[in-house]
Amino acid sequence: MALHSASTNATHQEHQPHQQQQQQQQQQQQQQQHTKWQQHATKRRRCRQHWIKHLQLLGLVVIALAIAPCHAQQQKFRTTPHDLQVLEGAEAMMRCEVANVAGAVQWTKDGFALGFQAVIPGYPRYSVLGDRKQGVYNLRISNASINDDADFQCQVGPARLNSAIRANAKLTVISPPASIEIKGYTHNSKVEVHENQDLQLKCIVANAKPAAQVVWYRGNVEYKPEKRDDRVEESSAKRFTTTSSLKLKPGADDDYTEYTCQAKHKALSPDMPMRATVQLSVLYPPGPPYIEGYSAGETLRRGQTVELMCRSRGGNPPAQLIWYKNGSQIRMAYRTSGRLSENIYTFTAEAGDNKARFRCEASNVMSQTPLKAEVELSVLFAPTHVTVLGPTEARVGDVVPLTCTTAPSNPPAEIKWMVGGRPVRNATSKTIVSPEGGWTTTSNFTATVEPNKRSLVVICHGLNMQVTDNVVSTHTINVLYPPAPPLISGYIEGQIIPAGSVQKLLCVSSGGNPLATLTWYKNDKRINSVIRAADKSVSAEITVLANVSDNQAQYRCEASNSATEIPLFQSTTLSVHFAPETVKIRIEPEELRPGMEATIICDSSSSNPPAKLSWWKDGIPIEGINNTSKPGLWGGTVSTLEFRVNITQEMNGQVYTCQSANEALQRSVHEAVSLDVLYRPKFVPPPSSTAVGVEGESLQVSLQTRANPTTVTYKWSKDGASIPQDGEHRIFADAGSLNFTRLHRDDAGIYSCSASNSQGQATLNITVVVEYGTTIKSVSENIVVNPGEDAMLSCTVEGKPLTEEHVKWERVGYDMTVKTSTTFSNGTSYLHIKDARREDVGNFRCVADNRVANPTNRDILLIVKFAPEIAKAPTLLRAASGTGERGRLPCRAQGSPKPSFIWRQEKKDLPINRTYKYEVEERKIDSLTYESTLIVDKVAPADYGAYECVARNDLGEAVETVRLEITSQPETPVVLNILNVTHDTVTVAWTPGFDGGLKASYRVRFRMADREQYKYIDGLPNSHKLTIGGLRMNTLYLFSVMAWNELGQSTYLPDLARAQTKAEAPPPSHPASSLGGGPPTTSQTPLGGTSGMLLVGVGAGVGVVLLNVFVIGCCLHKRNEKRLKRGLDLMPAELTEDSSNTPNLVIIGIALAAFGFLLVNVALVAWFVVHQRRKKVAETTNQPAKTATIEMYAPSSYNDTVTGETLSSVSEKSESYSNEGSSQPEYIDEARKKAASTYLVEGADMPPPRYQKDGTLPVIYPNNIVNACTLPHPRHNNGNSAIQMTRDDQMLISKGVYIPSPSPAPPPDGSYYNMNSDRYLSYPPMEYPSALDFTAQPMPLAHLQPITVTSQAAALLATNGGATLIGNGSITAMAPGGSGTLRRGILRGVVGVPQPDVTHHTSLVGGSPMQVMHDLHPVNLSASTLTTSTTLNGSLPTAMSTSTLARQPHGILKDPNRNKHQQQQHQQQHQQQLLNASLVGVGVPVSAAMGSLQILNLPPAGSGLGNNLLMTTSGAFDPATAGMSSFCAVSQAAGIPVAYTDADGHLV
Repeated sequence: MALHSASTNATHQEHQPHQQQQQQQQQQQQQQQHTKWQQHATKRRRCRQHWIKHLQLLGLVVIALAIAPCHAQQQKFRTTPHDLQVLEGAEAMMRCEVANVAGAVQWTKDGFALGFQAVIPGYPRYSVLGDRKQGVYNLRISNASINDDADFQCQVGPARLNSAIRANAKLTVISPPASIEIKGYTHNSKVEVHENQDLQLKCIVANAKPAAQVVWYRGNVEYKPEKRDDRVEESSAKRFTTTSSLKLKPGADDDYTEYTCQAKHKALSPDMPMRATVQLSVLYPPGPPYIEGYSAGETLRRGQTVELMCRSRGGNPPAQLIWYKNGSQIRMAYRTSGRLSENIYTFTAEAGDNKARFRCEASNVMSQTPLKAEVELSVLFAPTHVTVLGPTEARVGDVVPLTCTTAPSNPPAEIKWMVGGRPVRNATSKTIVSPEGGWTTTSNFTATVEPNKRSLVVICHGLNMQVTDNVVSTHTINVLYPPAPPLISGYIEGQIIPAGSVQKLLCVSSGGNPLATLTWYKNDKRINSVIRAADKSVSAEITVLANVSDNQAQYRCEASNSATEIPLFQSTTLSVHFAPETVKIRIEPEELRPGMEATIICDSSSSNPPAKLSWWKDGIPIEGINNTSKPGLWGGTVSTLEFRVNITQEMNGQVYTCQSANEALQRSVHEAVSLDVLYRPKFVPPPSSTAVGVEGESLQVSLQTRANPTTVTYKWSKDGASIPQDGEHRIFADAGSLNFTRLHRDDAGIYSCSASNSQGQATLNITVVVEYGTTIKSVSENIVVNPGEDAMLSCTVEGKPLTEEHVKWERVGYDMTVKTSTTFSNGTSYLHIKDARREDVGNFRCVADNRVANPTNRDILLIVKFAPEIAKAPTLLRAASGTGERGRLPCRAQGSPKPSFIWRQEKKDLPINRTYKYEVEERKIDSLTYESTLIVDKVAPADYGAYECVARNDLGEAVETVRLEITSQPETPVVLNILNVTHDTVTVAWTPGFDGGLKASYRVRFRMADREQYKYIDGLPNSHKLTIGGLRMNTLYLFSVMAWNELGQSTYLPDLARAQTKAEAPPPSHPASSLGGGPPTTSQTPLGGTSGMLLVGVGAGVGVVLLNVFVIGCCLHKRNEKRLKRGLDLMPAELTEDSSNTPNLVIIGIALAAFGFLLVNVALVAWFVVHQRRKKVAETTNQPAKTATIEMYAPSSYNDTVTGETLSSVSEKSESYSNEGSSQPEYIDEARKKAASTYLVEGADMPPPRYQKDGTLPVIYPNNIVNACTLPHPRHNNGNSAIQMTRDDQMLISKGVYIPSPSPAPPPDGSYYNMNSDRYLSYPPMEYPSALDFTAQPMPLAHLQPITVTSQAAALLATNGGATLIGNGSITAMAPGGSGTLRRGILRGVVGVPQPDVTHHTSLVGGSPMQVMHDLHPVNLSASTLTTSTTLNGSLPTAMSTSTLARQPHGILKDPNRNKHQQQQHQQQHQQQLLNASLVGVGVPVSAAMGSLQILNLPPAGSGLGNNLLMTTSGAFDPATAGMSSFCAVSQAAGIPVAYTDADGHLV
């Protein structure tokens, strides 16, 4: 039972998957409850048996007493459940009422217990309705479905000696059919079938319960055929489909018959049956046609309207009716109505319709042959006309035959004659059948012409007696008489008529019947005339315009009529004078060639009297010969005149004119002839026999020839090979032009052009020279010589043209005129260096430039053997490593030949590569530079210290100490340089200091010169260059840089690097930034930004206000007009009442909207004003993604204890709290504002790579200057759009920071363009030693203004070993010792102020601070006011100006007094770094002459070198009286030290 219940439960839950889990739980509860009930019943049964067993007698009595009342109150069904049938979707109520109910009542479905609750779990549509007290347990099933079709049982359990009772009832759920259809056809569709063709109709009634019955109807009558096939199939669970098939053989009677299939089911309402209907369309042939509108034997008259109707009944589709006449189709348009077809042919009866057969044919798709019906018409008609045939003229007494014929007639017509008004009796007649229908009648007779009559009239009548129509025709015969002879008047023979005059001739003839016909003839050629006829005469007049053909011409007039056999005539002859009409020139022979004699003949046309001939050339008469005459046309005379001439080539085209004149008429004609002299082509001399072109460009060589005939064939060739004529080749010929689309150097040579015509040919040679740019084919390899030997460098160049002046040798900073000379031979230039020394070592550049293409150059290294020189750069003399790590100590040396390296520690050679402890790696950097790296494995504390690196070759050795230290924080970068400046970006580069043995990162800070807030940007990894964007235009910025690694950070460089952005942005077609790839970001709001929004808002507000005023005015105006039209006397009350109208509401609404816009405008204006004020206080700019922007108060002390976390935590509002607790006024660093311009990179040229001796080049150029942006060379600005980038640029692009703007390609020599000096410099530069050498003569400078130091100061300087010189001549002093915090007071002209993040200690000198005004006038300083410090290398430390102690601002330093010892150490380091960075001092040796130290400031407008300084210990220079060049020469001769700085303040 459990399995059956589970399966039944699963069946019932198919449609309720979402309640499956809940139903299972409820079923388990029901089973547990049922089990408990059974256990309870069992216990009760056992207890009763127990009492029965132990209480025998008493039990019998008790049982007897208990049985009687039990039988009286036994539970039973008061209302027994009965079978129920319900429609699907309806509600089923199964009744169950129990009397004396004692046990529990429940319902079961197919044996599955539904439970004792009123709401049955798992069956939401089932519920038990009733009352236990009344014993009512009715089961209600709502929305019955097929799943509810089952056997139900009402069960009452046993209780109190009542046995269990049960009652069964079956619930039957019926469902109407889901659909009904006749298979293959939609409802009310037509079924097309041929007559007597088998047809099967299948009716399908689907998904009914129980199965439905099918009833067929034919029309509205039930159809019960003998053969019918009905089937019932179960389509799904408890649903059935009934199929009924009906077989038919329809005939014509079944056409339009409807067959209906109807479903009968007890679930269907009789009022709404389910039906499917189809209508048969039976195809069958039509009935025979019949004709109406004409009956056989009926007679029609011509012109009568006839309507023939052809009809056919039956047929599907309806019959097609076609009319035929005598077998030819005449009409096929027909119409149908139901199964009736009709074709009506309407026409007018004509003669041709007589005996015509009209046939009508009927057919459709079912007809095998058309059905026919026909009639034959009979039409009566009279003849339409009669025709009389016979002569129209006759003489008196002639017998004239006449014939009269009628047109077709039905019946035949009769003919009657009338002659002269009298009928004719003797005429004969005959009748024949006409092919057009009817008959024709013909009658003949003869008549005699009587005298004294001018004509004879004959009349013929044709009569059809049956239709009473009569037609008549008249024929007239004229009687003929001859006319009189003609007479001519208007001209007397022999009279002279000039050609071109008008002459009239008149001819008259009288009498004759008919009147004569006059005809004029000229020399037997008929001519037109004007005819005028009278009663008895006729005239013909002609008008003659006399011409040459009228001379001796005969004019004849003829008169004739029908009575004359030979015409009568009269004639006259004219005499005309005429001038010659044409002149013809002949040349013998016809073809003229140079060297022959030609005869030129002039023939004049006929003239009367004879003409006079003459020859002319260029208006000059020429004497002719053989003047002859002979008779010509029209009775005139032909004249001839000729002359002879010798032919030359130059006579081609010469014109000769012949004139013929008639002196009597004063008229003449002339003709000209141009001599056509044939000769072979002759070339027009070209400007030059040589054509010069540039390789890669196009070239056209054009030649011209003179020839007759002018059709000349050109053939170009080179070295016997023909040049093609089509334009598809690179070299092609086009007639006399030779075209090179793209020249190649192999195209040079001699080209031959051959021009030919029918008379011969000519040839001309053209030399084509192809110029191409110079190319260095080869250079000598690195030349190695011994000191004192001569060296020779070679450079082989290819180019066109190529001479000695096209190859030059150069070397930056090297005087090529002292020791070098050049020779040139066979395209090779030789550079000879005499007595080669160490200073001659370096690259000599061979530059080839013939000004055809871009110059090319190659460097040749000259190596003069020299002893090794170890590089002393700070980064190469120090190394760092952690304990237990691998330490790497570099040692880089130059030397030739290659040096060998030896490593020592404590004067002992290290066991290299003999133990694991020490290893050496060597590499070659370039031809002169070698590097040895000592690797110390597992560094121990004892390994730290100094190591000696020995570089040795045949010429000597060098020793340098390299220290290995423990890893530490990095040192401050050496120097910061400005590389490039645009309107919104600045590119900076720095030379890194010692990195502490770890990978260092860099951070650049910058600020506007007039602001105190800094902004910070982190540099990119592995890069010592950075482009800062988003800057203001035309603004001065200060920059500095610091380094940091894992162990800490360095201090910032002083704010000495400065740059001012450009005042104008580049054109829109170029990127806004020279390096940045994105749009420029500036702090100024453009017009289209905030201010643009403000203008738009204000404009909209004003527009709305104006619109408001306009609409209010219009509404008031219209309202007043309406009231004036109505003629109303407005009262105040009316005005008040009218205020509720729509126009007032509109006015109020618009006014409120305008007021709202005004409020918006006021808010916008206020916001804009506040925003502008805030912008002036704090500028905001956009920085790259990795930018750390920190706005700091300028004087805040920022020492090494501030970590990266502290920096990141500093707020942009640090300016507001940096002065907390301080009552001092706002701090302004005037020293930084007035920083000297000598620290700017202005006009400083970067030298090329050289291998010079130590100290021969300045030390100001950082190693990382190779990161300078490559810019186009001025002479290479040829539109080349190829993008070439430096390595750093490519690296920046790969990091996604910026995209460099396209620029023309740099020159191929690897040089770069320096923006400050506007020239190209070699690229990249090398490292240079720090020692200074002033042996080179300085360049001439002018416009110097000295600042003088007294002799006492000079002596003090000599005693201390150096003086402190700051900026552009500003001098300050700082005494050692003392303590305190530097307060950055206002110091005019002092530029040596330390960076704001360093704490310095100063003391007073002489009791008061010293301030030196920065101007251009001499300043004398005494020894008592100047404090100096001595340095070991001759450099000068930076002096600090003193002031009163200032309190440090709070906010950034947590404890200003902590780590004082550390601060003192940092102070010394910063002073030394500042000294190394500035390089503005010069050491005065003790041996120098005592005197004034002049520091001469060069104005920028002077020599264009920027703010330069000249320093000398001699005070003899006066820029007003002496030139710079002469002063330098004198000073050098006297042994006076002279030095000058560049625009950066670096000594050069």
